[in-house]
Amino acid sequence: MKASLIALLFPLLFVSTSVWASSAPALDLTHSTVGYACLIIFAIAYTLVMLEEVLQLRKSKPVLLAAGIIWAILGYVYSQNGIAEQAHAALEHNLLEYAELLLFLLVAMTYINAMEERNLFDALQAWMVGKGFNFKTLFWLTGILAFFISPIADNLTTALLMCAVVMKVAGDNKRFVNIACINIVIAANAGGAFSPFGDITTLMVWQAGHVAFSEFMPLFIPSVVNYVVPAVIMSFFVPNTQPNTIHQHIELKRGARRIVGLFILTIMTAVAFHAVLHFPPVVGMMMGLAYLQFFGFYLRKTLRASLTRKAAMAIANRDDLALKRLGSVVPFDVFRRVSHAEWDTLLFFYGVVMCVGGLSLLGYLGMASEIMYTQWDPIWANVMVGILSAIVDNIPVMFAVLTMDPALSMGNWLLVTLTAGVGGSLLSIGSAAGVALMGAAHGQYTFFGHLKWAPVIGLGYIASILVHLWLNGGMF
Repeated sequence: MKASLIALLFPLLFVSTSVWASSAPALDLTHSTVGYACLIIFAIAYTLVMLEEVLQLRKSKPVLLAAGIIWAILGYVYSQNGIAEQAHAALEHNLLEYAELLLFLLVAMTYINAMEERNLFDALQAWMVGKGFNFKTLFWLTGILAFFISPIADNLTTALLMCAVVMKVAGDNKRFVNIACINIVIAANAGGAFSPFGDITTLMVWQAGHVAFSEFMPLFIPSVVNYVVPAVIMSFFVPNTQPNTIHQHIELKRGARRIVGLFILTIMTAVAFHAVLHFPPVVGMMMGLAYLQFFGFYLRKTLRASLTRKAAMAIANRDDLALKRLGSVVPFDVFRRVSHAEWDTLLFFYGVVMCVGGLSLLGYLGMASEIMYTQWDPIWANVMVGILSAIVDNIPVMFAVLTMDPALSMGNWLLVTLTAGVGGSLLSIGSAAGVALMGAAHGQYTFFGHLKWAPVIGLGYIASILVHLWLNGGMF
């Protein structure tokens, strides 16, 4: 009875990068009224998160409230027992873990927003539309690009970019939009699984020190298999007909390509801080933000000279459209790019970390860890983590695993990184990419439209695990 109860509650416990659950909590409150109350509060909050599209309630709101209530309860209980300093230390530890990830993601989002503002993604979209590809070619092209862009730009941004292309070329062909969006979600999640920058889950594993930057590469082939297997099957249901498209020329703004170069340099700086100096990668990322700030300063200072030169060329060529574009130029502002970061996601991240940091202090993650990683084979436990990530979302799932801090081999750490990353593709609500595309392609890409392809996606999930076990068996 107890085991079945824990199995039912287990998905609700997934969240936080701290290692507090790896040691016994000062107070075991797992069977207390306080413990049950905190579980119920978190369950209600996460239910509201899952109903975000229905309720039109931003997902950060319920978890922020739940986090405050849970820690208020913990603070009162620990104060009553005369050990308030232990709860305070646990709270500070969780805040530190969150702060590192917040700053890291903030810099990455700022760079992506800067590239978007410089028309880099619009230019890519216009190029694809202007080539006159048929539906089947677009299906494969958007999927392959999603797979290879997501390791750098993260799976959420990549999925939204490719979805914009699909929506632009598909017109009223809802069937193509649905199957193309499914393909994009699978590709973006698979591509993000073998790179620390491809998904928040892989970033957390890297920052926690369980897998070094170069050690993610053994997941490349399993990730390819995870994408290709369902994509090949789905491609037979994509028509070869030509979409009706209108080509639109998009001109890159000044500095677009150089910002891409600075982003690559920022990634290299973060890796160097982590691998060479053994500092958190966030230190290198914040240094990379300085690169962008100085470049923004250069763009602003040289704007007048650049506009004068381009205006003279436009007048000489009698290009009225070029003159009109120059009249609407807005100086580059780094802090405006920071303000465009996905703050709802970042605040949701905080709420989730703090909620399950509290549940960890109550002792629930230690209980779940005992069952999954002691009584079960770690391989089966990690496979189950991927399945749960389709229901609960892969970010909180990976938080829970890192909170448990089980003693795993490198092969198993790579396996749980793979399953948590690609398991979210099984359902549309299982990853940030899927949830975002349900909003971007509202009414065309739906939960049930994705669900009918779940068995095919499941084949890719199983195949990728088997390939990993076969190719990287020596790591277990």
